[in-house]
Amino acid sequence: MGVLNNNRKNVTQTSRNVLFITRTAILMALTLVIQMMGMPQYATGPLVNTMLYIASVFVGILGGVAIGLITPVIAFWRGILPAPLGPMIPFIALGNVVLVVVYGLVEKRNKYVAVVAASIIKYLVLAGAVRFVVAVPPKIAQMMQLPQLITALAGGAIAILLSEILIRRGLLKPLSDMKFRK
Repeated sequence: MGVLNNNRKNVTQTSRNVLFITRTAILMALTLVIQMMGMPQYATGPLVNTMLYIASVFVGILGGVAIGLITPVIAFWRGILPAPLGPMIPFIALGNVVLVVVYGLVEKRNKYVAVVAASIIKYLVLAGAVRFVVAVPPKIAQMMQLPQLITALAGGAIAILLSEILIRRGLLKPLSDMKFRK
C-alpha cells in the first residue's frame, strides 16, 4: 500500500501530501527564522503575518493553521515571546488561525478585502483577549491591540505583492491550482 502501490489515485494523493508537508515545513522553518532574528515587533510582526498569508495562498488553510498554531508556542519556549505574554499564547494562536482561515476563505473573491477582514478579526481577537479575558501588564495589553492590526495589514500587503511576483514569474503555484494526474 501507500507509496509503493501502482494505483494512480494513491500516487496522486501521495504526491499532493508530500508537497503539502514539504511546503508547510519550509514555511514553518522560515517563519521560525524570522522570529529568532530578534527584530523589533514592527518588523517581526508583519513578516510573521506575511508567512501566514503566504501559507494560506501556497499551501492552503490547513498548512497556514498549522504554522499559526505552532509558532507562538515555539516562540515562547525559545524565549522570543517574553514571559508576561505566556497567558496570551492561546489567543495569539487563535488570532493566527482566524487570520489564515478568513483570508483563505475570502482571498479567491478579493484578496484586498480578505486582508482587511482577516486583519480586523485577528485584531478583535487579541484586543478582546487583553481587554476582557487575560490580565496582562498595560504595556503588553497595548502591544496586543492596534500594533496587531497594523502588523496584520502590513503583512497582508507584503504577502499580496510577494505571492503575485512568485505566481506571475512561474516560480511557485498555489497547491490548489496544481494539476495532479488522476
